[in-house]
Amino acid sequence: MTGHIGIVAVSAEGAALCYRTICLEGAALMGAHAHPEVSVHTFPLADYMAPIYRGDWAGVGELMLASARKLAAAGADFAICPDNSAHLAWDHLQAKTPIPWLHIATVLGEEAARRGFRRVGVLGTRYTMAGPVYTQALGKLGITTLVPEADDFAMIDRVIFSELVDGVFSDASRQAYYRAIARLAERGCDAVALACTEIPLLVRPDESPLPTLDSTRLLARAAVVEALR
Repeated sequence: MTGHIGIVAVSAEGAALCYRTICLEGAALMGAHAHPEVSVHTFPLADYMAPIYRGDWAGVGELMLASARKLAAAGADFAICPDNSAHLAWDHLQAKTPIPWLHIATVLGEEAARRGFRRVGVLGTRYTMAGPVYTQALGKLGITTLVPEADDFAMIDRVIFSELVDGVFSDASRQAYYRAIARLAERGCDAVALACTEIPLLVRPDESPLPTLDSTRLLARAAVVEALR
């Protein structure tokens, strides 16, 4: 028997990548066509964006909790959320959650530390880049975080919301991201966190100017390992 993974989905593309990775990683560890039991629940992204635009992270947390309760009722043993910005609701969420959670930035930070990175650039929505999620999680491990400077900061956020969450992955945006990553390298970063769950669908590790830390796939792999404990 394995643990039952509950996915609290927010945006479709990132959640789909997370689910697919769980299935692939499960097969790698458990044998052909095998993976832990998985349930997914999602409210429309529009339902999340309304409180996000207001800065109402408690409201975001209530949506996540509603999903978690549905997943717990379906038998999930623990939950993951393949959305980085939603982790700004973490404290509200943890006060009421019916099941344990894995934290996406903690999982990424552990991988950064394992690989010996000390200065990590963070790419994500404006909420993630300006917020404390990665600063706190990586800071506990002695890892410094940097975000892109103003023009790159605005471009990265714009591409996420106008393209990536809608399944649009253009070469022009890919090259713009690579230039932003190169500028982080010039500022001393030794790796870059793909801290929006859609960015791994745009940025290719073999083309990136810096080593990448893929928040989506790292969370999915950590969930499989947890389910097999």
